[in-house]
Amino acid sequence: MAKLTKKQKAVAELDNEKLYSIDEAIATLRTHKAKFDETVEVAMNLGVDPRHADQMVRGMVSLPSGTGKNVKVAVFAKGDNADKATAAGADKVGAEDLMEDMQAGNLDYDRVIATPDMMGVVGRLGKVLGPKGLMPNPKLGTVTPNVEQAVKDAKGGQVEFRVEKMGIIHSGIGKMSFKDADLKANFEAITQAIVKAKPSGAKGKYMKKVSLTSTMGPGLKIDISGIEGA
Repeated sequence: MAKLTKKQKAVAELDNEKLYSIDEAIATLRTHKAKFDETVEVAMNLGVDPRHADQMVRGMVSLPSGTGKNVKVAVFAKGDNADKATAAGADKVGAEDLMEDMQAGNLDYDRVIATPDMMGVVGRLGKVLGPKGLMPNPKLGTVTPNVEQAVKDAKGGQVEFRVEKMGIIHSGIGKMSFKDADLKANFEAITQAIVKAKPSGAKGKYMKKVSLTSTMGPGLKIDISGIEGA
């Protein structure tokens, strides 16, 4: 049997049933950190069945401390809107040319934004962007006449959350290099946003389990008893 590394032994000694406060969880992850700047992630197990339309949980939230990640943004726009998107920091701006580029397989983007008048073009990319969760959507603010603000929001720490088939939401909330207070602020922001997004069809306990982890770190169960609406 292979020997456990010192880090694996330390993780194995953790109490799997312990419920951590967010402060305790962040401190514990720091004692198990890797030699690179890991992403800190939250996973929430919700009491919903996303196969039913009235139990879908999806939305956007601006993390007050940012994500620590360089978000790549593509924008479908023309004329003045294209100029504004470029000035705001969009990585790629275009119309039919951008559509053809994406159809050719160039989809290395974290967010795709479009002005309403460009949706005729964007609509042709449904089968390409849809499976990747990149299709612009008015409800998420990614179909908007104000592309300048949408690009700034995306670059400034706005993240999308969406419940998966098994009722789980995963989201990065920052980097291990962030200050404790910044990670905590981001955790509280996304938790509150998901509570507010509770769908009408959700029955029983909404937020069943929440855990915090880092790229190479242990998964720690979070005490959610103090989260209003959870």
